[in-house]
Amino acid sequence: MKKLQNISSGDNIVSKASQWKFSGNTAKNFDKHISKSVPLYEWSHDIALKVSDFFLTEKGHSYDLGCSTGTFLNKICKRNNNYKNIKFTGIDEINDMCKIAKKNNKKNKNVRIINKNLNKLKLKKSNLVTSLYTMQFVHPIHRQKVFNEVFKKLQWGGAFIIFEKVRAPDARFQDILSQIYQDFKIDQGYTPNEIVSKSKSLKGVMEPFSTRGNLDLLKRAGFKDIVSIMKFVCFEGWLAIK
Repeated sequence: MKKLQNISSGDNIVSKASQWKFSGNTAKNFDKHISKSVPLYEWSHDIALKVSDFFLTEKGHSYDLGCSTGTFLNKICKRNNNYKNIKFTGIDEINDMCKIAKKNNKKNKNVRIINKNLNKLKLKKSNLVTSLYTMQFVHPIHRQKVFNEVFKKLQWGGAFIIFEKVRAPDARFQDILSQIYQDFKIDQGYTPNEIVSKSKSLKGVMEPFSTRGNLDLLKRAGFKDIVSIMKFVCFEGWLAIK
């Protein structure tokens, strides 16, 4: 059997087919890589921050699921520095990411980083939960359980902000969106080999749902008030209020 070879996905990130990992060099180069790989990534942070203004209050509690390097946590903490008793908790299963997140938030005394698998998620009562391009990496077997836990632990009137890569509703649209997205990555400076390598490495690791699939997860969890707050080619964001 042919041994799996290391393949480059750009930005000094190397992996193997079906073995994409967020540790090591991926963690070190994550912010640069994702800002180039996900259209409107910085804007998704911006709109999530602005939406958070409607839900965060003094003595509130906010979770960021899949907090990666803690960049968004740092932003939302600084945005709400007038609230002295608000708590922010970032959860990520990758230890290397948590180390960077702690470093990026070392001056933020009300930020806590937890190294934990989302499959075992147990939250405390909260006003806001964010998930930025994370659920697509939670295995479908466990995904509904995570959504259920978010809904259960949100305060009444609390919000869940979620951004995801999404699949199209049929093969024709999927082909169109995929090719447009590939053109985007080429425009960002990635080579065709790097794009193909990244796609190979994500096989069995990332499993995006369609828009309908994500809405079904939210509705089965109990959310009834849901609105799309971003849609760009194969990426979408929603605001769901309990």
